[in-house]
Amino acid sequence: MLELHQFRHSAFCEKVRLVLAAKGLPYNVVEVTPGVGQVELYRLSGQRQVPVLVDGPEVIADSTAIAQYLERHTPAPALLPADPALRAQVLILEDWADTALAAGARLALVQAAAADPVLRGGLLPDATPAPLRSLVGALPAGVLSGIGQVIDHGGLEQLRANLEQLCAVVQQQPYLVGDELSLADLAVVAQLSLLSFPVSAGAPLAGRGVPGLADDPLLAPLWQWRDAIGTQVGRS
Repeated sequence: MLELHQFRHSAFCEKVRLVLAAKGLPYNVVEVTPGVGQVELYRLSGQRQVPVLVDGPEVIADSTAIAQYLERHTPAPALLPADPALRAQVLILEDWADTALAAGARLALVQAAAADPVLRGGLLPDATPAPLRSLVGALPAGVLSGIGQVIDHGGLEQLRANLEQLCAVVQQQPYLVGDELSLADLAVVAQLSLLSFPVSAGAPLAGRGVPGLADDPLLAPLWQWRDAIGTQVGRS
């Protein structure tokens, strides 16, 4: 069976989980422990970053490489269109989601976590020892105030503009490219999971998110679209 080495709350691991779910592939999860677990991951894959997928003798690192591997080995349902122009659009959007959108979402989440002890504790890997989890959650917001400066005002404005543009698109069509679910949808949905946590995030994160974005009524259609995609592939 496939084996996914992951951090539960990594958007790139969520992207792989969405691809696996869309293709109906069963898999086992190996939750990587920060530090010692990453050393073991390096021995397995030659690098310390997640996600890593193990398929028998094959070891594949990087969410895009994993998605393309799964597309080759399990071509149905297809997540990359056969039409060259549509395929190019999907890959461009996937790259944008993995870079620009990912950077904005990650930093916005760091800023929100600096002010929210529940969010800080919830984002820690499942294998984090309970005393350390309690310590991180109990840190006064003032101690982490510098983290709140990670994103400048212009960066937040750009992230919001991107989300508003996505919102406009998904109100007009069910998928970002063409008439079928694609890797572009899954890559974007995965990054949105850092801004407004879906039910699949589990306690205590489900229903929480970045203030001003997750609770913005103007962006509600975007979160609804995100949840609809999750439901479609069985990740609701």
